Amino acid sequence: MPRESEKKRFFDLALLAPIAALAWPTMLEQLMQTAVQYIDTAMVGALGTSATAAVGSTTTVNWLIGSTISAFGVGFLSFISQARGAGEHDKARRASAQSVFTVLVLGVLFTALTLSLSRFVPAWMQVDPAIRSLAGTYFFVLYLPMLPRTATIIFGTVLRAAGDTKTPMRVGVLVNIINVVLNFLLIYGPRTLDIFGLKIPMWGAGWGVVGAAAASAVSIAIGGVLASAALFRHAEISPKGYPIKPDKSILAPCMKVAFPNMLQRFGTSLGYVAFAAMINSLGELSTAAHTVANTVESAFYVPGYGMMAAAATLTGNAIGARDKEKQRGLARVMILFEAVLMAVSGALLFIFAPQMAGLFSRDEAVIRLGSTVLRMVAVSEPVFGVSLVIEGMLQGAGKTGVPFVINMAGMWGVRILGTFICVRLLGMGLVSAWACMIGHNLLLFVLFGLYYLRGKWDPLNRMETAENV
Repeated sequence: MPRESEKKRFFDLALLAPIAALAWPTMLEQLMQTAVQYIDTAMVGALGTSATAAVGSTTTVNWLIGSTISAFGVGFLSFISQARGAGEHDKARRASAQSVFTVLVLGVLFTALTLSLSRFVPAWMQVDPAIRSLAGTYFFVLYLPMLPRTATIIFGTVLRAAGDTKTPMRVGVLVNIINVVLNFLLIYGPRTLDIFGLKIPMWGAGWGVVGAAAASAVSIAIGGVLASAALFRHAEISPKGYPIKPDKSILAPCMKVAFPNMLQRFGTSLGYVAFAAMINSLGELSTAAHTVANTVESAFYVPGYGMMAAAATLTGNAIGARDKEKQRGLARVMILFEAVLMAVSGALLFIFAPQMAGLFSRDEAVIRLGSTVLRMVAVSEPVFGVSLVIEGMLQGAGKTGVPFVINMAGMWGVRILGTFICVRLLGMGLVSAWACMIGHNLLLFVLFGLYYLRGKWDPLNRMETAENV
């Protein structure tokens, strides 16, 4: 009989309800962002391979900036989710006020950095000299609304920490719709639309790549305003009435979690930059194929990042409530559920790789090369997804030091070093670089899995040991 009870606890499918309630809005938000990225790439792709390369050449720098800011959100996520689990709602609202202070500081700092360095980024990325000026202009326009971009990222994380994943989703959906509409108006010049035989003249700015950047900038600015309004109106987590000035008692524990995660994200994203720079050095074909493959692949990571967000919030709540049984049950179900979701995702990516790549390029060589690397990486989707869920649980527990070490070992010890040897020393191409990326994913799975199974990351285990002593 005890064994049956243990089996029920191990796979308590009733826990899928709270997991799905938190995960699906984040998944939908991620899916909408990916859909817009698809549309952006397809619209720009219609302008030619050079336009695709100009937009894609600085994508990894965008990841570097966005992920560094997101790290600060992780500090607030861990603090607020645990405070809510412990029933300390005033403490959670004070942390929300500190997130406003953090947004103001980071927004101003990153605005100055991105705009002042926009001319140099394409050269650092080894972008083809013929498109460096265009890539630099795209980057500059894209980062004009840096303050609202920062607000969207951090306030969205604060809302998710409070268990509200629907509000960030709604903001994201509206922002993405605005982006698509503005793309349609700003990228192309005046033309006549043929809708069911009706000839409708359509105005267009004809700004091309710069139009795509302007559309994104305007939609990001609107998103920042909406995310800020949503946070201040929120019944449970609103910072209204709390001082927007540094509070060491809140910022210190938040930054203790955020700093290793920031180093991790910065180091990982810097690795993406180095990775992309080596690929860019292979020429326009490899750059375009890599951009297309990255765009396609991002949609198939949606289940992973949705579950990661749910894992962080639910783990933090369970630890704050000191409910070890619930925490363990949630962990097991989330890992199993994630593995199944990502296995399905990987299978779809493998089957439909050529069709997906064909959405973003008309160049047969780009489609063929992009499809090859997509089918390679599809095999590693399930193990990558499990790594994401475990990392999400560690974030909820406030444990970001070991994930930093693991991610750095995978990125720099496998992906970057391996790609350098294959591309620079052995003269191999894009396929070898993506093989190194798969090796990186496999290493993360092994190291995260071992660390999770040891159990030292879980503060509830230490509490239990202390109580037994």
